[in-house]
Amino acid sequence: MIGRITGTLLEKHPPLVLMDVNGIGYEIDVPMSTFCKLPDIGEKVTLHTHFWVREEAHLLFGFMTEQERVLFRQLTKISGIGARTGLAILSGLSVADLHQAVVAQDSMRLTKVPGIGKKTAERLLLELRDRISPLSALSETGGTMSVVDKDVLSALLALGYNDREANRALEQLSEGVTVSDGIMQSLKFLSKVK
Repeated sequence: MIGRITGTLLEKHPPLVLMDVNGIGYEIDVPMSTFCKLPDIGEKVTLHTHFWVREEAHLLFGFMTEQERVLFRQLTKISGIGARTGLAILSGLSVADLHQAVVAQDSMRLTKVPGIGKKTAERLLLELRDRISPLSALSETGGTMSVVDKDVLSALLALGYNDREANRALEQLSEGVTVSDGIMQSLKFLSKVK
């Protein structure tokens, strides 16, 4: 899996960018939130990536922040929400805006995103209600959540645990734990809880 790419930005054609990484050109789809933050062509850039494998295509999606990637992964876990819709949502709403919409259960904010109707918006709000808390922790706590905690949280979410389970597992981690040990401790804890 390709988790992060650092290279020289060669082309920008929304939503696609082309990056040169040691002589290999990677085509990466990005949301407009990331696209607007990209440096000029010829500059170095690092993107957090998600490698999407389907029968008909292998696609690479890039995000300027880890929070965007976590949110993209949460969105695409929802039935009927594909990668393109996930990018559209991230292009229309910031992580903080989406968090506020979920907390307020504001479907009107989501319907402003092209391709999202009222029923889809309501379903998204319902599905994200239990998943959005760790996203807010990643975006709002900034320096109060350690890098290890953020990485362990991202791993637990990627494995399908909800925010309550992930946060309970984080609370039991010992001080100074590494990411791999933190994931292992969390998985052991969660297996005992179920």
